[in-house]
Amino acid sequence: MSGSPAPLIKGWCPGALRPMLSGDGLVVRVRPHGGCLSRVQLGGLGELAQAYGNGLVDFSARANLQLRGIKPEGHAAVLEGLNALDLLDTDSETESARNIMVTPFWQADDGTTALVQALENSLQHAIVHDGLRLPGKFGFAIDCAGPPVLRQASADIRIERTEAGSLLIYPDGAQTGRLVEPHNAVEQAMVLANWFVRSGGVCNGRGRMASHVRHMPLPPEYNTPVPFAPPFTPEPGMTSAGWMAGVAFGQCHASTLCALSTIASLRLTPWRMIVLEGVMQAPDLTELLQAGDARLRVAACTGAPACPQALAPVRALASDLAAHVPAHAFLHVSGCAKGCAHPQAATLTLVAQSGGFALIHHGTTTDQPIARNLSPERLRAHPELMTKD
Repeated sequence: MSGSPAPLIKGWCPGALRPMLSGDGLVVRVRPHGGCLSRVQLGGLGELAQAYGNGLVDFSARANLQLRGIKPEGHAAVLEGLNALDLLDTDSETESARNIMVTPFWQADDGTTALVQALENSLQHAIVHDGLRLPGKFGFAIDCAGPPVLRQASADIRIERTEAGSLLIYPDGAQTGRLVEPHNAVEQAMVLANWFVRSGGVCNGRGRMASHVRHMPLPPEYNTPVPFAPPFTPEPGMTSAGWMAGVAFGQCHASTLCALSTIASLRLTPWRMIVLEGVMQAPDLTELLQAGDARLRVAACTGAPACPQALAPVRALASDLAAHVPAHAFLHVSGCAKGCAHPQAATLTLVAQSGGFALIHHGTTTDQPIARNLSPERLRAHPELMTKD
């Protein structure tokens, strides 16, 4: 899409050991083990964010947590704190490879936690001893707590449970997979990861499984059809694991983490929502969104000035427009064409360009707009412009 400079695509995600410099300082991404944070860890992260950052915390679309605005001179102290909280990997390669997304609805007896631990151990062994190198965004989804809920989230190798109770492993984008037993599911996940590398998945500028399987036949044992599953629509409220609450644009203040640490452990999700483990009712915290909040129908990235690639501020505009988004529609407001906050198509997409915002209907940030050069003031005054063809 013309009208704006081509954004810089780094091709990797920040970590704790390898943070990413943004407009507001370092972004330090924390990958919780099993997608869970204990009350002690929550309180510790809140304290680190306040002491060494700008006090803002992001919940990412990969079910991770990010401390924002970390001062470079405070990075070493943050790492020391993360290590004390058991939230630091031994090296940056292991950290980068430990992209494991876990259904937040797992139960203690469904085998999910054992699979996660085994996969973490196998990945570390493969990195350290076997020299396995996966692309920076390559990841795994363990979605075995019932009907799959993570299919719309980014992952390359998926492990799900069929209606009959069996485990099915399959490459993202494939129509067929392989039935496995719990004791060898992780082994087969690593076999599939190695097949991806050996068959050229890292080459040709792809680096993701869904693209690779369009060009490469699967191994013959991958012959079990992947069952259809309707898209999962997350909604704040009571779940089988506890109370789920939204977080506007996936960002909160460190004080909210500290407050949560007095209530319950947290399970992270790829929907910029959090599950308060075992909690039966909505906590009285201002930054947590409940069902019906219009901001749940909007995604917006950090925007300018916190992101150096963003061409405009976006969060305030997204908040102002949220109430005008039609029911069952979704608005994505992006500071540049990368579309980090919502890579998928949205009902309505606004992309910042050098001359204003471009408007796209039923597409992504790189699709053809139906209007250009829309100023924030005009959009606020005439929000109906978003829905006119």
